[in-house]
Amino acid sequence: MKQPLIAIPGKLSPEAVGHRTPVVSCGQNYIDAVHRAGGLPIIVSPTNDRDVIASTLARCDGMLMIGGGDVSPTKYGATEWARLSGVNEFLDEFEIAACNHAIETEMPILAVCRGQQVLNVALGGTLIQHLKTTPDHRDTMHGIQVVPGSRLALAMGTTDPFIHSLHHQAIENLASDLAVVGTHQDGTIEAVEHKGSTWIVGVQWHPEDTARDDPSQQGLFNTLISHAR
Repeated sequence: MKQPLIAIPGKLSPEAVGHRTPVVSCGQNYIDAVHRAGGLPIIVSPTNDRDVIASTLARCDGMLMIGGGDVSPTKYGATEWARLSGVNEFLDEFEIAACNHAIETEMPILAVCRGQQVLNVALGGTLIQHLKTTPDHRDTMHGIQVVPGSRLALAMGTTDPFIHSLHHQAIENLASDLAVVGTHQDGTIEAVEHKGSTWIVGVQWHPEDTARDDPSQQGLFNTLISHAR
């Protein structure tokens, strides 16, 4: 059986051990989770050439949007008021363009952490620049509530998963094409899904971190690959 190709928009780094030049990267946990699910991850180099983005994604069967730095507030019509980190407007523009193209071509998408934020911004939503309850979300394990019968619940096989969070931002105004399917007890939006697509799901946490030992987290990657087939 053909292994689906999963596009992963890569991150930019000015340096890495063993390289003389800037690099394009993706965390190994994401790659391992895609491999376990039966997919072949393809790291897509950031570019502002829309034709290159379109032709690259045309060869792929699904997309995984990964975590990273903060999205520039300029991308959702705001001014910066909080301490942000890792802001890169070139990368924002690349990921937003890739996300929009994938949506337009009905490609299945799993959007993780920053990926969920980019998904919301790409569709016209806004972000909370810094959560008042950040300590409850920053490098911690906690439970959330998932809407029964949602794509998320079906993929994970549970409505009360235990998750690993590592973020200080979250969705503020939800894009009209998205529906909330997961929440934290403090009201933070933890998961969304696209209303009109076959399978576009965003999660604010990092399922790749615990997927090796937690079937509910690996289930997200398994379901992405299933739809990519």
